[in-house]
Order: sequence, then structure tokens, then C-alpha cells
Amino acid sequence: MPPPPQTEASPTDWTPYDSCVAFETAEFLFTRNQMSAGQIDTLLDLWGSTLIKHQDTPPFSSHHDLYNTIDMTPLGGMTWENFSMSYNGVRPAENVPPWMMSTYEVWFRDPRLLIHNMLANPDFDGKIEYVPYRDYNDKDQRCFKNFFSGDWAWKQADIISEDPANHGSTFVPLIVGSDKTTVSVTTGHTEYHPLYLSIGNIFNSVRCAHRNSVVLVGFLAIPKSMKEHLQDIDFHNFRRQLFHYSLAKIFESIKPNMTTPDIVCYPDGHYQRVIYGLGPYIADYPEQALLSGIVAGWCPKCLNNRKDLNREGPSLLWCREHTNLLIEELDQTKLWFEYSIIDHVVPFTSDFPRGDIHELLSLDLLHQIIKGTFKDHLVTWVEQYLEHTHGTSRAAEILDDIDRRPVPFSRRARIQSVDRRQFQGADEALPPHDPALWSPQWPLFFDNRVKTYQGSQRALALL
Repeated sequence: MPPPPQTEASPTDWTPYDSCVAFETAEFLFTRNQMSAGQIDTLLDLWGSTLIKHQDTPPFSSHHDLYNTIDMTPLGGMTWENFSMSYNGVRPAENVPPWMMSTYEVWFRDPRLLIHNMLANPDFDGKIEYVPYRDYNDKDQRCFKNFFSGDWAWKQADIISEDPANHGSTFVPLIVGSDKTTVSVTTGHTEYHPLYLSIGNIFNSVRCAHRNSVVLVGFLAIPKSMKEHLQDIDFHNFRRQLFHYSLAKIFESIKPNMTTPDIVCYPDGHYQRVIYGLGPYIADYPEQALLSGIVAGWCPKCLNNRKDLNREGPSLLWCREHTNLLIEELDQTKLWFEYSIIDHVVPFTSDFPRGDIHELLSLDLLHQIIKGTFKDHLVTWVEQYLEHTHGTSRAAEILDDIDRRPVPFSRRARIQSVDRRQFQGADEALPPHDPALWSPQWPLFFDNRVKTYQGSQRALALL
């Protein structure tokens, strides 16, 4: 049976904008140039004065008209939802910390509907994979390319197929990423965790080139506290629990269809049965520690002691069953100092079938490889070597000479300009030679050029 015809909007329909020129004007002024309201009014007045003789007007009458039009821009039919949370534990009789009295909002879009939109996108026709596979060349050597060529997707499909009711379904793994950032100056430097989503079925080449294959799911709130309460154990536990509960709440819509197939339209117009699953979670090391519920400075993937990472023999990996057993059998002190486990943290993946956060955590290329290995380790080592060999003054001359040489980039402009403070301090940096992080479980994920969506609805409207 042929698929139903796909309807497309008219190429001349720029609603709520009057024309293509009006949309491009809004996109240029608000997104690219980020012109102030006063300057927008000045520009529109000058523009309007040149059109009087033609009895015409600019696309917008003022910055108010521009902003109102942007606010009316539909965001692909995906509505934003929110929920609020607050601390409900025991409070002191007096001098209650402000963070205990605050309410924290989390804004998000339904990930199940976002996945429906991605899978129904006709631009992805012929660029979607339906089944995991293992690819070999003519020399019988294993070849890795797209996500479904990896071992993890293959193993997940085997597990899902154990239930006969799932036979014939397509596995759709969610690839999730987040990174704490300051959203906007206009919000008072409010910090959020922007949360991103893609699916493993899409070709890697498409994911790197097509922005609709990586979408913004939501913003996770971050509790703030006065300096006097920053070391409060209750405050740290609340931050961890808030983070995990928020993730569990956002992804709860896909939970029923992790065991029971969902019916979804694919890019070719046909409908398929799909089974969802939590896939790799891409985060920098501080968030990896937060996600896995471990003490900062330890590895979220392997059981090696942080003071003996180069020990002989294979590195045993964390798993959810082993962590739960340790929590049941050991006291809090031993869990913290010998196994780096924070027993108050329940990872959000514990609420989902086949979810093990230790297995799903993915290597962060930017912070752990590029910055961790090259800047923090290699560049620092070279500078220390030059100072030790030639002295401080001569070492500075050599470094200046290196910066002046015609190389593709300046070492200090591209590397040393990074503010060390934004990476949470060197004491929390994961040693780049941790063997567990080099296991080739995932072929390739996000392109590092994924844009951080910032600001109010106006900014989101122009994406």
C-alpha cells in the first residue's frame, strides 16, 4: 500500500511575516546583528523615509512591531511545557537558606513528539537506518561509520527482540547531551542546563550538517545559594536530586514505548513500529560525575582507584546492579572514600528499562580530549619543560616566538585564552589516560558546532 501524500506549506507562506524580506529582516536584526531597540527604530525610520515617494512602508513600523511578530512565530507546532519544584525536606528553625525557600522551574518540549517530527522529516528519506548492522570490508575487517554500526545498538536490538511482541519494530535510541551555561544577560545571568536530543538512526553525515537532526529539548534549572551555604550537604544533595528528577520527568513520555511499540511515520511516508531506548549521554566531566552519582575526581566508567589508574590488568566497569549492591551492603563513609559513590543520588536512568548511566556516558571530545590532553597536559608540560631547561625569561621569549610563527592558529589565541575557571578547576579534571574512556563503544555522535539556543521565545522563534 503506498504511503499517504505528504503536504507541504506554500513556498510563499511566511506567516506571521508579510514576506520573505520581512522574515530575513527580523532574522538579521534580532539574531545575527542583535541590534538594540533604539537602533532598530532609527533604521526603520530611515528606511521608511526612502519609501514615502513610492507610497510604501518598511516590513515593521517599530521594534515593538518586530518583537510582537517574532513572538507570534510558530515553533513547528511543538509547545513548551514547564513544571516547578522546591525543597520539601527538614528546614532549620531560623535563618532558613534562600535556596530552601525558592521554586525552580524547568521548561521542556515532549521528547516523544520531537522524535516523531524528526522521523517524519522527508529530508531524511534514505538517510535513516532501520536495523543495527555489522559491516566488514573485503579483508574481513570491521568497519564503523554510523551509530547503528556499533556494538551497543546491536546488543540492544538483541535484548528488545527477546519479547516476541516487539518483533518487526525499529529500535530508536535517544542521543542526549547537556552543558551548563549562562542563558542570557537579560535574565540576570540565569544559569541553565540546555538539554539537546538526537536519534541514532540518522546518518552521522546528516547529523553534522542538518540542524533539524539535533533539537533543543529543554532547560534544566540550577539552584543557587549564598557562599555561606555552598558547602552545605543538604544543598548539594538537593542540586543532584533536582537534576536527576528533572531528566526523569522530561523523558517520562517515552518510557511506555521502551517496552511497547509506538506507531510513527517515517521519512518515506510509511508507518513503522518503534521501540525507544536511552542512548549515549554526552556531557563534560563535571556533569558526568553528577549524572553517575560519583565523587568528583573519580572515573564514572571504571572501578579503578583514582590514585592507581595505571595498575596492571583489565579495568572493571561500573554497572547499575553492582552499584545498587554496594549501596545495600556498605555504609556511607566506605561508599564515599573507597568507591566514590554518593548514596543519596539515584540516577534518572534507574526509572527506565535498559538504562545504565555508567554504560551510556560518552566521552566529551572538547573538554576531555582537546582541552584535557592538549591544553592542560601537553601545552602545560611544554611550558614547564622550557622554563626548566632555559629559565623563565628565555622560555617566555621562545613562547612568544612560537606565537609569531605562521601556523594555522596561535597557541595562545586558540588554546591559552580558555579561562581555566570555567572548567571547574584542575582538581576536578578527569585524567585523560583513563583506559575506560577509550573503549570504542560509540562510532560517532554530535558535531561540536551544535548551537546553544539562547534567550526568550523571540530567539527560539528564529531558529
